[in-house]
Amino acid sequence: MQYQVQGIVIRSMDYGEGNKIITIFSREMGKIAVIVRGAKKLKSRYGSVSQLFTSGQYLFFRSGQLGTLKHAEIVDSHHAIREDLHLSAYASYMAELTDRMLADQEANPYLFDQLNAAMKGLIEHKDMQIISFIYEMKIWTHAGYLPELEVCVACRREDNEMAFSAALGGMLCGSCRFKDLKALILSSGTLKLIRLFARMDITRLGQIDVKPETKTSLKNLMRSYFDAQIGVPLKSRNFLDQMDKYGI
Repeated sequence: MQYQVQGIVIRSMDYGEGNKIITIFSREMGKIAVIVRGAKKLKSRYGSVSQLFTSGQYLFFRSGQLGTLKHAEIVDSHHAIREDLHLSAYASYMAELTDRMLADQEANPYLFDQLNAAMKGLIEHKDMQIISFIYEMKIWTHAGYLPELEVCVACRREDNEMAFSAALGGMLCGSCRFKDLKALILSSGTLKLIRLFARMDITRLGQIDVKPETKTSLKNLMRSYFDAQIGVPLKSRNFLDQMDKYGI
């Protein structure tokens, strides 16, 4: 059967001498894997449409799990992302999150629009770290992993001294903080932002200025929660950590 979808390439791997298999996150069908014959050849007309982060219209035939590309047109090559180490690193992180956290052929137009807006945001020089935080929370929400951010996970009340427990899956009030001595103490600014990110639509994200120390706090919160509750190993996250470690 033949299908036409709007999609973003979130994974690309060599297949045989001249072919590639690409994973497309599509608006209509979710994640789909398609073989692009001759994509590695120098004069291939499909070489560009099979590059990572490319947004396009893809026409393919499928009789089993793996489709075969018949035609494609680029909507946005996102070449500026591939040409910049930092942009590429954060785009790779969001693409790998999508690939690892979502099931195949599970359509989610909203999440597709969020990823598409995230890619555009990177090109428009919006804060790449903030964009990745927000998109990651969209993935958590879709996968059913969003932490409790409004009330205490233990007693269900809210106070002004909330801390975040990765192990217990959300906020702890001052009275219940003893339940997790490793809970992260949050500033009012960090608490406000993490709640905002859970609701924010990336398509409406403007320029946002967040203090470096607040971004560090947000990163620690999100990393600790991901490791405690989800635990999916991500190569792209390791690369981001290496960049931070060596100040690249």
